[in-house]
Amino acid sequence: MSVLIAPNALRGAVGAVSAAQAIAHGLRSTPRPPDRIDLCPVADGGDGFAECLVAATDGTWRRLPVRGPLGGPVEARYGVLRDTAVIEMAEASGLRHVRIKDPLHASTFGTGELVRDAIAAGFRRIVVGLGGSATNDGGRGLAEALGWRFLDRHGRDLPQGTLALLDLARVEPGPPLAAEVVAACDVDNPLTGASGASAVFGPQKGADAAAVERLDAALARLAAVVAPQVATVPGAGAAGGLGFGLMAFAGARLESGAELCLQTVRFDERVRGCDLVFTAEGRVDGQTERGKAPVAIARHAGGVPVVLLAGQAPAEAELKGLYAAGVTAVIPLAPGPITIRASIAQTRELLADAAARAWRLFAAGRHK
Repeated sequence: MSVLIAPNALRGAVGAVSAAQAIAHGLRSTPRPPDRIDLCPVADGGDGFAECLVAATDGTWRRLPVRGPLGGPVEARYGVLRDTAVIEMAEASGLRHVRIKDPLHASTFGTGELVRDAIAAGFRRIVVGLGGSATNDGGRGLAEALGWRFLDRHGRDLPQGTLALLDLARVEPGPPLAAEVVAACDVDNPLTGASGASAVFGPQKGADAAAVERLDAALARLAAVVAPQVATVPGAGAAGGLGFGLMAFAGARLESGAELCLQTVRFDERVRGCDLVFTAEGRVDGQTERGKAPVAIARHAGGVPVVLLAGQAPAEAELKGLYAAGVTAVIPLAPGPITIRASIAQTRELLADAAARAWRLFAAGRHK
């Protein structure tokens, strides 16, 4: 029997490549392991997106110092895939770079520096993965790194910080970009409103209810001045509104990060003839159905059963949407109660054990 292992990264615990290796280890530890195991780590625009594409294409990395989300220097990298630069915005502007979350002041300027460097290096196609952000600035920082100016009604440059956008009167565009830009997105949220960047993702970045309201108002002002029609595009709210920023300031088009990744790793070709697909996700919730890798995998599996190993999963009654989308089973990593800290520390072992449990059940059914 043949198994395809296509996990997402489990944020804060293991990357997609390590997750795939752990699952494979678990399958090989069983009395009757699969005859063939194919490791196919995936991503949907968030953590590990660039790593997966670089690994799938034998690409390379380009590294440079940039401005981190709160202004300090960070070392960032982006992938080089022949004529394409693959930038993961979290490399420069992600939560991994902050000790204290501060969405009121965090900036995507460093991501803009990566885009600027890729253009200067001669890349004519740039793919930006959206996810894992510490920011909520609507792409203002990225735009400033690309030469845009944000001015108040007196023609003065706005001070730093997302809330300064409340006083935005007009913008002065930067120079045209000599590259096609693609924003690889894993959600379908608009920029503002109840399902927008601030309301849905702001609390994860440290925003309380009052801060969410002010951030949403600031992004609404940004959209009103720059591109009102772009604010409602599904995905504009991704990565703290960087989806909006890339469309408005870099002329980007939004694509599903999961679909782009599956195409790059040749998933449709590799799943043919398989008996079972394993995928994995750190937290399974309502967002999983809205553009995350497990659903894209189920859609492309062509009827092959798909087992989703989940670090955190809701009650069975809340999984109906995933099952309707084609996921065969959701298996929590921990067989019993466990703290989040312990779960993160033991993620590789838990992945291996959960995969082994699932495989034993599947193999038993096939050998009746």
